[in-house]
Amino acid sequence: MLRRGFKAEAERLAEKLRADLGLPPDASVNPWVLAPHLHLDIRRADELVPTDRLRQIQKLQPGAFSACTFRLPSGRVVIVHNPLHSTPRIRSDLAHELAHLILNHETRALERIGDVSFFTCDVDQEDEANWLAGCLLLPRALLLAAARNGQSAEDIARMYEVSEAMARFRLNASGVLLQVRRARRRASGL
Repeated sequence: MLRRGFKAEAERLAEKLRADLGLPPDASVNPWVLAPHLHLDIRRADELVPTDRLRQIQKLQPGAFSACTFRLPSGRVVIVHNPLHSTPRIRSDLAHELAHLILNHETRALERIGDVSFFTCDVDQEDEANWLAGCLLLPRALLLAAARNGQSAEDIARMYEVSEAMARFRLNASGVLLQVRRARRRASGL
């Protein structure tokens, strides 16, 4: 569950980042543009391991690897993403990793159970990163304009290279659809 006030805070933070990039409040942030602005690098995983290895991982457990962030001893921060995913998925994964960094989330802990090592996730931090990623990719102002123009989640997804599920979620969770419906009812005198 998101802490009180976080949603509005995330919208403001995303708006500030857009302003820093010289973008209007209703612009979608391109993760490949935001990363260098934040002094971060983005790399495809197939630059580090053979593509066949990524395909093996995908076959063993679909969706097991999307993106991850490395803090190198030099201080450099690199986000590595899975190039086998669709563009909308990659954009979402990158925005999610960028959100963790923007929010100064702590690195997850490495745990072991028997011979298996894995990273644990802080559920609240994951929720915050998901919300901020959505604000970066589909800001409320963009969604409001799109809904007023009668654009569907599918239209938004196609225009801004996000998944339909993300567009639908942002339209509903941001309250934009309800706001537009109420405005139309008032305008029609109902």
